[in-house]
Amino acid sequence: MPTRDINCEIIEELYSQALVLADDARTVFDLRRTDTAVQPDDLTRVALSIEGLRTTTRLMHVLAWLLNQRAYRSGELSAGQLARSGRLPDEPPADADNLALLEPATRALIEEGEALHARVAQLDREWRANAGEPPVEELRGRITAAFARG
Repeated sequence: MPTRDINCEIIEELYSQALVLADDARTVFDLRRTDTAVQPDDLTRVALSIEGLRTTTRLMHVLAWLLNQRAYRSGELSAGQLARSGRLPDEPPADADNLALLEPATRALIEEGEALHARVAQLDREWRANAGEPPVEELRGRITAAFARG
């Protein structure tokens, strides 16, 4: 299996994971809970708000990076366009004091988002380290791959 296919599979798998985590985060951090019997105290609500914003921002950056990668692999973005606009921003980790106030399931979701961001950040670093290939070589690789597919 060509490396390009493996990379596309990895991108698609990470994209699916990010979508699921983003949906879970939306549900977990929605402060308009219908369960009025279990209302968090003020400090917990602030911690939920802060970590909810951090988590959703982190996941949206991951999704944007993955969408840029998908667009590049489908030919909608050039390598130059991707290099200019496709960098994954660094994200601060969750605050330990805030995490201590949150439920274990919420902490686990935050940690999953951080782990996903770390995996994608590693891919971004690797891609950028190898992105020095001249455009002619990139085009030659695409032509070779197209002929290999038949």
